[in-house]
Amino acid sequence: MSAIASDDVKQGPNMARLIMRFGPLIFLIALIIVFALMNGKFLNPNNILNIMRQISITGLIALGMTFVILTSGIDLSVGSMLAFCGMVSAVVAKGGTANTLSLGTGAQQGYGWFAALLAAVGVGLIAGFVQGTAITRLKVPPFVVTLGGLTIFRGLTLTVSSGGPISGFTPEMRWFGTGYIDWSFGTLSAYALPVPVVIFAVAAIICHIVLRYTRYGRAVYAVGGNAEAARLSGLRVDRILVSVYVIVGFFAGLAAFVLSARLNSAEAVAGGGYELTVISAVVIGGTSLFGGVGSISGTVIGAALIGVLQNGLQFNNVSSYTQQVVIGLILILAVAFDRWLKSRARLG
Repeated sequence: MSAIASDDVKQGPNMARLIMRFGPLIFLIALIIVFALMNGKFLNPNNILNIMRQISITGLIALGMTFVILTSGIDLSVGSMLAFCGMVSAVVAKGGTANTLSLGTGAQQGYGWFAALLAAVGVGLIAGFVQGTAITRLKVPPFVVTLGGLTIFRGLTLTVSSGGPISGFTPEMRWFGTGYIDWSFGTLSAYALPVPVVIFAVAAIICHIVLRYTRYGRAVYAVGGNAEAARLSGLRVDRILVSVYVIVGFFAGLAAFVLSARLNSAEAVAGGGYELTVISAVVIGGTSLFGGVGSISGTVIGAALIGVLQNGLQFNNVSSYTQQVVIGLILILAVAFDRWLKSRARLG
């Protein structure tokens, strides 16, 4: 009889696993309710759109960071990489470093938005490839390589821009940061969504499909779960590791282009602190820092949670410095909670 009862317990729903799966979503909903009760304007459609715009930039990088953390890696350079990609993109858009503060839209605008986009994404891909190769070939831990990348990319950004911003892009380029896509196919209406939000949503869907339904996605999970076992099963672990850093580099470049278009300026200080926000979004969304566990949907929820938290604190006049403290504490608690849940899940 006791054996039957024991089997029923094992077959029954494991509370720890349920919390691991739905905890971030429950916390997000609870946070929205709390802030809505504290300030009735929080759920204003304009504020919701503002939150969506805010999370779209860091959210794009978080999508790439999910691939990295799933392999038990880390990339601390994403904020500096974004700044460097954005600055190179701006130089291409302006046709050089002359008239960097010009706000005109004349012939001096250079090579156009498409070339600027290719430059941003191209630099991100190269930067990710270099870091991934250094990790796999030189056998240097990801933390050390990307910490070095953090200072290198920031230094390159300052070198390219001489420490100043590059401003003034064409309306076509600015559309990617400030424009709207109206799904009603008419005049601008309530159906219109900001372009950065649409880009983030499309990218998230593609990443979800890649991770969930492709051989490559299964390989990423396998490497994160047990790299040596993945190698013995025939997977080219080093190539997979390099590829995830290339992916996060791509998204850093894309986010840099969108951010520059939104601000109508590429700033040498852009992306400061983004690594904390991005890693927090991924980890809070349920992706384990120890690899092998996580999802794109969780990352989207984590990014939304960070955005709601920052916006809600701003609504209640909490300083930006205190916001950083809160996010840092939540990151530590999320990792500790993740380890506790895993131990409970194993016991269950």
